[in-house]
Amino acid sequence: MMKVIYGIHKIRKLKRPVVALGVFDGVHSAHIRILKAAVQKARRLKGTAVLVTFWPHPQNQPSIYSLEHRLRLVSELGIDVSIVVHFNKAFFRISAEDFVKKILLKKIKAEYILVGKNFRFGHKAKGDYNLLGKLTKQYNFKLKVFPVIKINSRPVSSTYIRRLIIRGDLAAARKILGRPVSVLGTVTRGDSLGRRLGFPTANIDPHHEVLPPSGVYAVRVMLDRRSLKGVCYIGSKPTFKNESEEMIEVYIFNFKKNIYTKYLEINFLKKIRKEKKLKSSSALIEQIKRDILKAQVYFSLHK
Repeated sequence: MMKVIYGIHKIRKLKRPVVALGVFDGVHSAHIRILKAAVQKARRLKGTAVLVTFWPHPQNQPSIYSLEHRLRLVSELGIDVSIVVHFNKAFFRISAEDFVKKILLKKIKAEYILVGKNFRFGHKAKGDYNLLGKLTKQYNFKLKVFPVIKINSRPVSSTYIRRLIIRGDLAAARKILGRPVSVLGTVTRGDSLGRRLGFPTANIDPHHEVLPPSGVYAVRVMLDRRSLKGVCYIGSKPTFKNESEEMIEVYIFNFKKNIYTKYLEINFLKKIRKEKKLKSSSALIEQIKRDILKAQVYFSLHK
């Protein structure tokens, strides 16, 4: 079970820390390589695999994953301890060298630091792998720098993945992430419209900001380590209301349990159709049936 430490002041002694340093938003294929290397090195040293990450996003960008979602994915890779540094105004003023000396080395006592070549840190983002390299001999720690991965001649980056998700290119985003585009959210009470139509849905309050475009999707839903199939709708309610407020609803196949307040991870596999306004509730019911059938056909072809 991964331990999560929120705040630098709560760090206690760790056994031979091997530190993966970065925001790791998206936990994409390049991030996974760094995190797995940290775990492997820690196991060989009989030490501790440590993630040092930041929240909120240092560059004030919308996150692909919420902090909680990110930590869930990291824990699956075998990281022992995640240290979440609160990126506030006080931390913003810490110089890159002081961050290394006072936090990574004095506080955490890192023996190894693993970092991506394009990662920047410290005041005005002046810290990078070159600075870390200069400090290795002075402070007696080891450094491993990971080159930028390219897919189709384009560097793998969280910024690029955000763009792909927003424009709905699920296949390209999946290739870079190493997993389907997904959303972690809490099940909340809605207006029970789906139930009245004969298709009870779970209303989702997403924990982060980057969502695929509006429409209907075939999805795989993770609930308490269970993998379930269903369809997800992102959009407003144009058939019944002239609302512009975006909502997320999931209809899970062959599922009737009460899951209010539960966390669901929704994996977007295939877009079935765009959002559209229908003439009546009966037309909507028929459309939902067609959406479900299309999703079931998709799942029959993609086991």
